[in-house]
Amino acid sequence: MKSASSPPSKTRPAPEVCLARSVADVLKENPALEAVTIDRDHQTISIATLGQTDVPRLTARITERLQAAEQANSDQHCRLLEGHGECRECVHPLSAAERQKVAIEHQGTRTTIARVTCPTAPKFYRWRNIPWPRVVQRDVEFLEHAEEVEEWKPQLALAAACGVLGLTAYVLGNYKLQNYSLAAYLMAYLAGSWFTAQEVWERLRQRAIDVHFLMLAVAAGSASIGAWSEGATLLFLFSLSGALEHFALGRTQREIRSLFRDAPKSATVLEPGGLEREVPVEKLRPGMRLLVKPGAQFPVDAEIVHGRTASDESNLTGEATPVEKTVGDLVLSGTMNLWGAVEARVLRPVSESSLQKIIRLIREAQHQKAPSQQFTDRFSTAYTYLVLGLSLVMFFVWWLGFGQPPFKTEGAGHSAFYHTMTLLVVASPCALVLSIPSAVLAAIAWGARHGILFRGGAAVEKLAAVTAVALDKTGTLTTGELRVEKVETFPPGREAELARLAYSMEKLSTHPLARAITRYGKQQQLPELELTQFESLTGQGLRARHQGVDCLLGRRDWLLEMGAFPQIQHVPPLDSGFSEVWVARGDLLGRLVLRDDIRPQARQVVEALRHEQLTTVVLTGDRQAAARHLQTELGLDDVRAELKPDQKLEVIRTLSNQGHRVAMVGDGVNDAPSLVAAHIGVAMGARGSDAALEQADVVLMHDRLENFLAAFRLSQRARRIIRQNLVISLGTVAVLVTFALLGRIPLTVGVVGHEGSTVIVVMNSLRLLFMGAGRADR
Repeated sequence: MKSASSPPSKTRPAPEVCLARSVADVLKENPALEAVTIDRDHQTISIATLGQTDVPRLTARITERLQAAEQANSDQHCRLLEGHGECRECVHPLSAAERQKVAIEHQGTRTTIARVTCPTAPKFYRWRNIPWPRVVQRDVEFLEHAEEVEEWKPQLALAAACGVLGLTAYVLGNYKLQNYSLAAYLMAYLAGSWFTAQEVWERLRQRAIDVHFLMLAVAAGSASIGAWSEGATLLFLFSLSGALEHFALGRTQREIRSLFRDAPKSATVLEPGGLEREVPVEKLRPGMRLLVKPGAQFPVDAEIVHGRTASDESNLTGEATPVEKTVGDLVLSGTMNLWGAVEARVLRPVSESSLQKIIRLIREAQHQKAPSQQFTDRFSTAYTYLVLGLSLVMFFVWWLGFGQPPFKTEGAGHSAFYHTMTLLVVASPCALVLSIPSAVLAAIAWGARHGILFRGGAAVEKLAAVTAVALDKTGTLTTGELRVEKVETFPPGREAELARLAYSMEKLSTHPLARAITRYGKQQQLPELELTQFESLTGQGLRARHQGVDCLLGRRDWLLEMGAFPQIQHVPPLDSGFSEVWVARGDLLGRLVLRDDIRPQARQVVEALRHEQLTTVVLTGDRQAAARHLQTELGLDDVRAELKPDQKLEVIRTLSNQGHRVAMVGDGVNDAPSLVAAHIGVAMGARGSDAALEQADVVLMHDRLENFLAAFRLSQRARRIIRQNLVISLGTVAVLVTFALLGRIPLTVGVVGHEGSTVIVVMNSLRLLFMGAGRADR
């Protein structure tokens, strides 16, 4: 990357925005971004990502934030980036809590700011260089504002006009009204080629040709030798199939947009003095307090800070039953507040909300092609030129080799040019080009309508090939809605003190256990302790200091390994179905007991997976006893307990090396490396962690395990329909080309056969849109 030609100016005002904080904010906003390296002297930026991400959007976000910091900071550089440890000159420096979530490393003029993560994660980072900051505006997307895809209606109208005019011209020709017949044919040609000619012109401007060019060439060739009826028939059927193709696309887009038509456009903000004012959702910022009244939608992802209610989350999570919400609970953007007026604190801007996240996932899915589609795209371009070359050669073979007249038909036979036009029609790859994308788009649309988000055609194809399913326990086979059952101290009497310490430590974590404890602390209105030297030990627990005393929170085994708490050995383990979190500080020792129920449908899903001949393996960090209980209850093939994230990753690799194509189903940050390493990653629910959602190939938005089974069957059905389409399209071409080379097929029959196969392929794909997963054979 080239450095700038001149150094920054030295005459700008003092810093106002912390550059280190800008990077930390981008890390927080983009779960797929893991690290950013900045070399200010050489003006270079490198980013590290993990899993799938929208690189242009991420680049725009980084450059926007860094440009704002650069404009404010000028020559007086951020002291934190220069290795001085603090940035007191900045108006908004990194807080102590924020410093604990990122690691900052200095190497000469280069500074790397990375999120704190498991030791194995950097092995999977993908580094990219991006340009030194240039501002790119990031807009909020509303699918309901998307232009209606109704192009099929005028296409269908013109196709019908072409058919009627062509038939009229044919009848007039039979009555020897040649001038009127010719006029009707010309109008039929104009109507039938209107949209096709526009497509051809756009492609020619790009110095490329495709099947549209072939069809226009054949129609013009037919007219030039007086075969007006054959040309009109071709244009009618080609424009009709084009209208049906756009109808299928429009129906797909309509199914997706119907999920989000009523997204809120404004919100009621509560001012410090209690005043209310309406503001556009794009202007909401984290920390703002909102008033959400009954019957209104939550405009952004927020946390309840006052009041109680229930929300209808069916459009995002598929939960038909209203979900109770109280202080400390998360509410999702786009969901409905049913009966209580509540105050909520904005957690993230609307551009990063759950609703916008889903919209972006869907948009990505529609633009990411399946591997087989990528092959057919490359094949069809070369094939088009091959057909043109073959037709040209055959023209001379029929003319010079078989002695047929070159252009004008004489007697009962046809000219060489007539046979060439027939060959061009029947060899054109119309049905082949549509065979895969039409099925993939229909599958994506059906899935989106039923809470299954495929991140592109590759995910649709890959899921069908799965032979083993690895499942996380918490939030996947269990509900993930843990609740604190009781707080115990040893000796008893200091339960409130223990709960306060646990709440203060877990507030900085995102694990399901931490979310339950944090919610419990907010509901009990526990005051927060000021902690220092906060540290997350992957797979073990948390460490911090309070008033100079070490504080520990984590697994029983970990605290026992510390050697300072032998009394833990005398505390009996919990029954299966319960989890425990141990907390210690000085002479304070105790545990929080949490419960997480098995999903009611889990056993039925596991049995169905076994019926599909899929191997089921549970990967959990929980105790062996709890894991064995789960295996007995659900009839799982295998369970692996007490696993750290890197050990889960190793299990995935082992299964892959044994020849399995593994689908990893999880919902937490610790599942992210395994989701990347698996053949296909599946994230559970809109409530899942951002890291899991961003790196998964499939997202089950309905937060229901049975949707994995529906996604698997849908994928299999889509693969079967794709294969059917390929057989239909290639088989039709093979048969018709054979007869065309032998000169045994009229142009009209060739047109009907060619366009008929295209219509059949589109209609066959639309079955996925209306019938969905159905029953798919392995």
